[in-house]
Amino acid sequence: MSQSKDPLLQPFRLRHLTLRNRIMSTAHEPAYSEDGMPKDRYRLYHVEKAKGGIALTMTAGSAVVSPDSPPVFGNLLAYRDEIVPWLARLADECHQHGAAVMIQITHLGRRTAWNKADWLPVLAPSPIREPAHRSFPKAAEDWDIDRIVEDYGAAAARMEAAGLDGLEFDAYGHLPDQFWSPATNRRDDEYGGSLDNRLRFTFRVLDAIRRQTGGKFLVGIRMVADEDWEKGLSRAEGIAIAQRLARSGKVDFLNIIRGHIETDAALARVIPIHGTPAAPHLDFAGEVRAATQMPVFHAARIQDVATARHAIATGRLDMVGMTRAHIADPHIVRKLTAGREDEIRPCVGATYCLDRIYEGNDAVCVHNPATGREATLPHVLARAAGPQKKVVVVGAGPAGLEAARVASARGHAVTVFEATGQAGGQVRLAARSGRRRELDGIIDWRLARLAAQGVTVRYATWAQAEDVLAEAPEIVFIATGGVPNTEVLESGNDLVVSTWDILSGEVRPGARVLVYDDNGAHPAMQAAEHLAQAGAAVEIVTPERFFAPEIGGLNHAAYAEIFLRHGVRVTINTRLLAARRSGNALVAVLGSDYGHDRSEREVDQIVVEHGTLPLTDLYETLKPLSVNRGEVEYAALLAGRPQELVRNPAGTFRLFRIGDAVASRNIHAAVYDALRLAKDL
Repeated sequence: MSQSKDPLLQPFRLRHLTLRNRIMSTAHEPAYSEDGMPKDRYRLYHVEKAKGGIALTMTAGSAVVSPDSPPVFGNLLAYRDEIVPWLARLADECHQHGAAVMIQITHLGRRTAWNKADWLPVLAPSPIREPAHRSFPKAAEDWDIDRIVEDYGAAAARMEAAGLDGLEFDAYGHLPDQFWSPATNRRDDEYGGSLDNRLRFTFRVLDAIRRQTGGKFLVGIRMVADEDWEKGLSRAEGIAIAQRLARSGKVDFLNIIRGHIETDAALARVIPIHGTPAAPHLDFAGEVRAATQMPVFHAARIQDVATARHAIATGRLDMVGMTRAHIADPHIVRKLTAGREDEIRPCVGATYCLDRIYEGNDAVCVHNPATGREATLPHVLARAAGPQKKVVVVGAGPAGLEAARVASARGHAVTVFEATGQAGGQVRLAARSGRRRELDGIIDWRLARLAAQGVTVRYATWAQAEDVLAEAPEIVFIATGGVPNTEVLESGNDLVVSTWDILSGEVRPGARVLVYDDNGAHPAMQAAEHLAQAGAAVEIVTPERFFAPEIGGLNHAAYAEIFLRHGVRVTINTRLLAARRSGNALVAVLGSDYGHDRSEREVDQIVVEHGTLPLTDLYETLKPLSVNRGEVEYAALLAGRPQELVRNPAGTFRLFRIGDAVASRNIHAAVYDALRLAKDL
C-alpha cells in the first residue's frame, strides 16, 4: 500500500494539534523513573519512539498527583515541581523528532499500598478493598476530595509548564472511576447514588485542570466504558458517561478501556496475552466513538500493522495504540514509511514486559534487549568502521541467532552451525504449546534478517572444534544451550522424565502425573497444561510459596484458569525427595523445608523441571586456544565497551559463551548476552 493511501500514515488533527500519523503508544509505566523523575533512561526510551516515527507518545502510567497516592509501579511524581525540567527535556527532544508528547496523571485511590512512600492512609470512595493491592482504604472525606481536586489542577499546570502537548487523566481502576462504579462506590452523599453524583468528582477534576491550564493544552481521559462485571459499571452506564463527557466540551479525546482490573484474572482480560484473540475490545471502542462522535484512542493487543490499519480504515478509532508493539520495536512507523514492513520486529504477546512491572521490576521486552537500555544498546545497527571479521556461531537458538544477526548487520562474515534440523532451540519447544505459538516469531524474525543479510545456517551439523577452526574465525560464539537437569532426587532419578520429554512428544502422558517444579518458570507449567489437556490427572508440586513465581501475574492467570478447568492440583511448600517403583506404578516421596515429615503419592509418571545444565564440551575444547580464554571483561561489558582482554597472545580468535550455554536462564537473557557482546564487533 502506498504511503499516500495507507490509513495508518494519514495525519490526524486533534483540535489545533496535527499528529503526523495514526499510531501512538498509550500510557504505561516502564518503571524507568529515578526518585519519581523521568531522568535519562526514561527520556531516551520515549525519544527512541519519536525517532522511530510515532505520532504521539503518552508518558507515565500514571503520574501521581498527590502524596497519598504512593507509586507502586515506579510512577512519576506529578505533585513535585522538580518534575518540570525533566519532562521539558523529554518533550523538547521528542518534538525535535516530530512526535507529540502527552502524559497520564492520576490518583490511584485504593489501587496502591499504605506501606509505601510516606505511609499515608489509602483512600477510596468507600472502604472496599482491592484484592490486587490488598490495602483496606478509608472512605474519602470532603477535605480529601477538595485537596485531591486541587492536586489534579496543580499537576496539570506543571505538565503544561513542561511543554507537553496535553494530558489524559486515568479513570480505569483508579480514583475517578472508583467513584463511577457501583462495585466501589457505596456512598450516600452527593458523590454517590445517581450517575450524575458519581460523576461529580470527575467534573470537579476537569474544571480544576481547565482553570490551571491554557486553551491550547489538550485534555483527555482514559476511561473504562464497561467494566464487564456483574456488580460493576455496565456498558449502558459507561457509554452514558462517555456521552456526558463529550457533551461537556471539557475533554478533547476519549481513550477507551473495557473490563476491570481488581484481580490478576480480570486484568488479563483487559491486557490480553498471547493465545488470545487480537484486538478483543476494538469493536466496543468503535461503538463508543459512534455514540459520542468524539476522537477515540484505544489499545489492547493491537500488535501488528494489519490489525492497526483495519482499526483506522474501518473508522473504529482515530488513533491506534500499539504500545507493547513499540516495546518490541520502537521504529515501526519508520520501517512502515520506508516500505520495510517485513523488517518490523514482532510483538509475540509474551507480556514479559508488563509481568515484570507488576512484579516490581523494570519493563524489558522478551526479545528486544535494547528497549529501556537506549543509553548503551542500539536499536539500529551501524556497519563497523574497521575490517570485516570472520564470525562463527555454534547453536541457532535465540542467543546464537541474535549474535549472528548483530554481527552480520555490522558487516561481518558469519557462519552458523546448528546440530538439529531447525533453528530455535527451547523457543520452538515452548511454541509447540498452541497457546504460545506466537513465540515462533522470535526465531522467524531473526531467520528472515539472516536471510536478508546473506547468512546461511548449516543445519544438522554437530560442530566439533575442527569444524570451527576450519573457518579460521576471529570471533566464536558458543550458543549450544543446555539439557534438562533432572538429577535432583536423593534416589530414583532414573525413574523421572523431563518437561522437554513431555512438550516434545517423545514421552506420552501418563494417567496420573506428578509434575515437580523446582524452577518456577514456564516449562513445568506448560508441561502440566499439556498433560491436563491430554486427560491426565495432574498434581503440581513445588517448594515455592505459590506456583510459578517467575512468570508474573498476567501469564499466571492463563495457567490458573486452565488448571482450574482441568482439576489440576497444586501443592506448595513441598519438595520431591525420591522416587521408587511399586509394581507398574511409581511412588513419589515428598517432604518440606518446614518439617521432617514425609508423605507419598502413587502415580504413573513423574515429571521433573529443574532448569538446564549447559553443554560445554566444545567451549572447553576451544577455550585454551582463544585470545581471551573465554573470559568476559565485565567492566567493559557493563560500560558498553568492546571486549579487548588478552589472556593468550598466541590465540587466533575470541571466544564467548552466551545464553543457556552459560547457565539456565530465559529468552531475554540469551538475546541480551548476544547483543551486548556482538554490537561492538
